[in-house]
Amino acid sequence: MHSNDLLQRSLNAVWHPCTQMKHHERFPLIPLERGEGLWLFDTEGRRYFDAVSSWWVNLFGHCNPRINAALQRQLGTLEHAMLAGFTHRPVVELSERLRALTGNALGHAFYASDGASATEIALKMSAHYWRNSGMPGKNRFLSLAGSYHGETAGALSVTDIDLFRDAYAPLVRQSATVPSPASADASTRAQAAHSAAEALDAWLAEHADSTAALIVEPLVQCATGMAMYDAEYLRRARAACDRHRVHLIADEIAVGCGRTGTFFACEQGGIQPDFLCLSKGISGGYLPLSIVLSTDETYRAFYDDATVRGFLHSHSYTGNPLACTAALATLDIFESDKVLATNLERAAALTRAAAPLQQHARIRNFRRTGMIWAFDVDCDDPQLSRKIFAAGLSHEVLLRPIGRTVYWMPPYIFDDADAAFLVQRTGAAIDAALVA
Repeated sequence: MHSNDLLQRSLNAVWHPCTQMKHHERFPLIPLERGEGLWLFDTEGRRYFDAVSSWWVNLFGHCNPRINAALQRQLGTLEHAMLAGFTHRPVVELSERLRALTGNALGHAFYASDGASATEIALKMSAHYWRNSGMPGKNRFLSLAGSYHGETAGALSVTDIDLFRDAYAPLVRQSATVPSPASADASTRAQAAHSAAEALDAWLAEHADSTAALIVEPLVQCATGMAMYDAEYLRRARAACDRHRVHLIADEIAVGCGRTGTFFACEQGGIQPDFLCLSKGISGGYLPLSIVLSTDETYRAFYDDATVRGFLHSHSYTGNPLACTAALATLDIFESDKVLATNLERAAALTRAAAPLQQHARIRNFRRTGMIWAFDVDCDDPQLSRKIFAAGLSHEVLLRPIGRTVYWMPPYIFDDADAAFLVQRTGAAIDAALVA
């Protein structure tokens, strides 16, 4: 199929996500043909280094042969069956393995298809827990300034980014926010964490009776511009929630599955949340899947003869066997390839390779947490992010800046040559965008 024909058909029929469609008059869609490893290939044979893991989901490369093989085997046995009244091997094994990864602290897994749904589930579970526990007034939520937890109505209530929220304000029961512990300067992160934790404790002291849960993105607030903070905040937030009898929800949709250097970002704070949300990388970037892990105490609060005390949230593809199989294959790769240890070496290599870029006259606040790198470009052009995106494609690298913030979240399979390529082409794309 000719690429121009496919582009026009897409514009005629497809409403693309997180996009002002009129912008495609100036920035055409890229018609993709296939993926392999770190690379995406368009219908004309041009290649693009997937530096953002296709919206932070792809961990081990496109068309990974081991995940492919696992899915092919599962296709021959069971593609899907409803999880209400039935169960199957992939969902049981995945739940057991995730429980073990939490040290058995989060004993039950509830399944959905996407990150926003996981947020909705965790919020509903928390409020319903307090209702079942005789405290129905604890039904409000608290999030960090600048937070992002999804774009469905419940998730928007704990999202503090105007671009996503304001148009839907009449539909949203807005939650309260407390100061973010994030700091662009790594040397001040510990103090920022301490100050933000004090503000959190003061807020909970006044409002705990009406508050069900605090929800946080551990260590990195991604959508607000890769804002990074010290793990000390997690420790203090956990202690404050315990003191005031408020749940702690860890949104690890973007930062889980090794992105911050540990499998769960919360591990770096030495804490366990009451609810932990996973999506994106858990299926290796293959299939829609999200999971909410909860404590046994939470599970028991719903366990009753009365149906109304049960958690009645559902969707048709809950616990889909294919998606669970992709997740199991992803966990197998983590284990067999010692991914977390190898990623320490990869992260150090890419950071070393980026040293010249850090000296760029227009680059500020170069920062890293685990396998997430970010820096800000000193430029007030409101079109900067789209210009860098377009320039990146012309230099064979897929970048998707957040405002002035350029970031890398590549799949966990790059080598030193790939790191050098990514740095060099990113620098060239920024230079081209600044003069465009």
